[in-house]
Amino acid sequence: MPQSNHESAADLHIYAAHAHTAAAAAHHRGDHEAAEELSSRAQEFSMQAAEKTIAVARQTPEAVRA
Repeated sequence: MPQSNHESAADLHIYAAHAHTAAAAAHHRGDHEAAEELSSRAQEFSMQAAEKTIAVARQTPEAVRA
């Protein structure tokens, strides 16, 4: 069964958080190449999450958002 937009957005936010955490850990241990790659991936997840969240907000009736 396909995920709802809400679930998809939530998953993307979680993936971004995990990637940011992993990037910070890599940077801390001095693996700057891995940190750069993980930071890039985290940014991609963050952008996708933001787009999905905006789509969810557009689909939500005005009365529910108020």
